[in-house]
Amino acid sequence: MRTEIKYLELKSGFSDNGPAWIGMVSFSKSGKTIYFDGKAFQSLNGTGISANYFDIESGNEYWISGVKRDMSDRHKFGGGKIYVEKRILNDYLKIIGKLDLPKSEYELVAVETQKPTERINELENTRLDKSEVDHSIYEKTPKELTNSELEFLIEELIDDEKNAKYNKGRRMIRKDRIELELELEKREIKNVG
Repeated sequence: MRTEIKYLELKSGFSDNGPAWIGMVSFSKSGKTIYFDGKAFQSLNGTGISANYFDIESGNEYWISGVKRDMSDRHKFGGGKIYVEKRILNDYLKIIGKLDLPKSEYELVAVETQKPTERINELENTRLDKSEVDHSIYEKTPKELTNSELEFLIEELIDDEKNAKYNKGRRMIRKDRIELELELEKREIKNVG
């Protein structure tokens, strides 16, 4: 299992002043999931505004990157203490070339080291089961869908939009929903005329 020392900062609900950690992360076999402090993160694939990963369970957005030797991990306009995982202190000090951490800016903490793989696998498999009901429905263009399929997908997207944890995802869901609603409206207008 691959591990690396990374910088992690919570962005959801914060500007550049969110809680931040320097700690040992581990990667899934595929490398697509990062585990840290009992959480699992996946890439936003460029859809985040100030974040590049999201917490799979909560949807909160995070900035995750390698640590900088000059200790400038936080955004230049950000602030707040950075929590350093106790078990990696010596390795981190070697990276930054210091003998001690500046106490005013850093604090040593213990973090959850057990990976939540079982919990995350269960969550991801639940999501897959839902879409496997009729997988072909998700591959069709709006014009290829029947009216009942359109109505089903619109209802599903309304629920997803309500439950979306971050704005970028909510906007993408809304865009898809509106596209389907417009297609349904066009059909209803043709049927009336």
